[in-house]
Amino acid sequence: MLELDALGQRYGDHVVLHDVNLTVPDGQLLCVVGPSGCGKSTLLRTIAGLLRAHEGTIALDGAPVSGVPDRLAVVFQDYGRSLFPWLSVRENVALPLRRRNLGRAARRAEADRMLERVGLGDVARRHPWQLSGGMQQRVAIARALVCRPSLLLMDEPFGSLDAQTREDLEDLLLEVHRADTTTIVLVTHDIDESVYVGDRVVALSPGPASHVVLDLPVRLPGERDRIATRGLAEFVALRAEVGRAVRDGGGRTVRGGGHRG
Repeated sequence: MLELDALGQRYGDHVVLHDVNLTVPDGQLLCVVGPSGCGKSTLLRTIAGLLRAHEGTIALDGAPVSGVPDRLAVVFQDYGRSLFPWLSVRENVALPLRRRNLGRAARRAEADRMLERVGLGDVARRHPWQLSGGMQQRVAIARALVCRPSLLLMDEPFGSLDAQTREDLEDLLLEVHRADTTTIVLVTHDIDESVYVGDRVVALSPGPASHVVLDLPVRLPGERDRIATRGLAEFVALRAEVGRAVRDGGGRTVRGGGHRG
């Protein structure tokens, strides 16, 4: 459902991405990792249509991406700046539904349904500044999901959270993905996280001119547990392979997608 063909991106004379080729099938959760500054966030913003590609093409459901596509949602790392502090939690989540011309009651009902789903049904009337960081990021995730996007892009969404909250939100992401089979592209700097939540992990080389150096299917049990799954020999081996690719900027390139199963 998402195709990147020889994608290149630059800022002035500085080449950030070069010859990035990816095909992401419908319903896959793809994790993108790489060393700091390699262009992971730039890649995500280019896919989202927030930046125009300097080379190559992007297609979503077969249609070229020339702007921000419909039925696309983005969750950013800086949840505090992505929520409107003067709106209630419910109003923040319901905001994207205005584009669907739904009445106020229908928007409220959809927002409440999604808040219940992410475990925030009892804080709908509060404001974001009254919530913890983890709760604010749950609000941002609920807002992204309320329009039922066909593609969800997540830019290090758990990077600034404490370890326990991060694990809780990783499990929430797995629950959402299992239930909706939404296609998700998740950028993360955490190797363990990429293997734990992903159907597939792609690693980018160090910059400049970053490109794909590892494309690895993650064939772990579909039902994952933060303790049991991380103790599996398969998990340890996958984590080591991704770690080598990030550290060395190369290694054996494995092609393929692979869904959970």
